[in-house]
Amino acid sequence: MMKIALCKESRAGETRVALTPDAVKTFARDGWDVVVERGAGVLAHFTDEAYVAAGATIVDQAVGDVNLRVNPPTLDEVARLPEGSMHLSFLSPLLNLDVVRAMNERKVTITSFDLLPRISRAQYMDALSSQATVSGYRAALAGATHFDRFFPLLTTAAGTIRPAKVLVMGVGVAGLQAIATAKRLGAKVRAYDVRSAAKEEAESAGAVFVKLGVTADAAGGYARELTDEERNQQQAALVSEVANADVVITTAAVPGRKSPILVTTAMVEAMGEGSLVIDMAADGGGNCELTVAGEVVTHGGVRIVGLANPPAQMGAHASFMFANNVLKLLALFGAKGQLAPDWSDEVVVGVTVAREGAIAHAPTAEALGVPAVAITAPVEDSKESA
Repeated sequence: MMKIALCKESRAGETRVALTPDAVKTFARDGWDVVVERGAGVLAHFTDEAYVAAGATIVDQAVGDVNLRVNPPTLDEVARLPEGSMHLSFLSPLLNLDVVRAMNERKVTITSFDLLPRISRAQYMDALSSQATVSGYRAALAGATHFDRFFPLLTTAAGTIRPAKVLVMGVGVAGLQAIATAKRLGAKVRAYDVRSAAKEEAESAGAVFVKLGVTADAAGGYARELTDEERNQQQAALVSEVANADVVITTAAVPGRKSPILVTTAMVEAMGEGSLVIDMAADGGGNCELTVAGEVVTHGGVRIVGLANPPAQMGAHASFMFANNVLKLLALFGAKGQLAPDWSDEVVVGVTVAREGAIAHAPTAEALGVPAVAITAPVEDSKESA
């Protein structure tokens, strides 16, 4: 029986945890020995007693054959990992090269949700999407909370109040949730994305899609990077859209990379007094030039709210969704209490940063200045019939 370790998060302000008691119960039934670090789930309202009831053992420092986190470990936490064990989290390897190097020196099998292939059968494992759902919802609520006017149309004895005008920039999972939530709150919602396929998605969520004449479609329905000329054209066309909005919600986060600038200082200066920018991508540097993660910046009567770690504002449900993603992904790495990764599976290979002391993820290998070693499935000896 191999051991799964649920580690307590060390990131300041983090409320999420990688496994819920229900997820622990599923692993225990499958033959895994589960240890939970004391107090790991308290901020998400999962008590140590609930984990014990689910079949886990509470320990002061959780380490095992499989080590689970939401966020990357610190170097001190890496030093406690057993050599040859497995790690899974939102690692963002290109932003945490020292952590990757330290784990690789311990021959840890390093896996990261950031690298999950965006294919149909991986949707149930896609923690990026599940946490983006939470972020988009919280971004719209932040807009309603910070805005000192109503979102919906109100007809009262004291007069008629017009609905707030909300512009959502980026129509991915987070953007669609922001659109739907703002719409439910009664706002008039417009949405913009460089992907032409986003038009139908935005309209289905209740927004009017903004066409600017700049598209950047790439394979698989994703967006390619804009050229400098396209970026200038995009920003020039966006000025009037941003200026006409009461609340601008930006959602363009790029896993493992700096967030693109969508809202310039000039755009903010064109907005009306009392308007808001809710920057959901603040942790990645922000989509607005003026964003400071975790702070509210005021510029010319406009407030720019830098949302830091928005999923942590809903620790219970964010953890529930994350834990279900963990269950689905780890099922490809082992079952019945034993690790047995299927190295012919494109999802298993795709999420693996390193194994056996070799870096498999090419961009990370390049950043570390070492050769990338591609993962290949072991060839089984064929038995010839007599």
